[in-house]
Amino acid sequence: MSIAENRKAHFNYHIEERYEAGIVLEGWEVKAVREGQVQLTDGYVVIRDGELFLIGCQINPLRTASTHVRPEAQRTKKLLMHKDEIQRLIGKVEQKGFTLVPLNLHYTKGRIKADIALAKGKATHDKRETEKKRDWEREKGRLMRHKVSSNNS
Repeated sequence: MSIAENRKAHFNYHIEERYEAGIVLEGWEVKAVREGQVQLTDGYVVIRDGELFLIGCQINPLRTASTHVRPEAQRTKKLLMHKDEIQRLIGKVEQKGFTLVPLNLHYTKGRIKADIALAKGKATHDKRETEKKRDWEREKGRLMRHKVSSNNS
């Protein structure tokens, strides 16, 4: 079940490979994620000292969070993956000019997981082409609905 989606990722990047990673969250963050108070749009993944970190993922604290905790919405969150997978990702990011982008947050067996992707940035003309395809699909659907409704009359 999907919690939050990064829709900009498919528009701004060519997605090459997808990976699932665990995410280290504090208690108040888990409660806020369950309430849907999360945004991935500006998030990205960095590699520091052989570990993956999610930066720019915003989790808005709930008003009912306990008083002794100082919630920080833009906190850097550690991602959990097997060491060999991380090493493979590091090699691809460093050599081939790939970047790591969060795609979505979802539940797997009651745990909150993050889908991250190995991606290459799209050029401006590719983005325009993606937009044209999307507009054409929308228009095609509109025309088909119009045609079906006029045939039924």
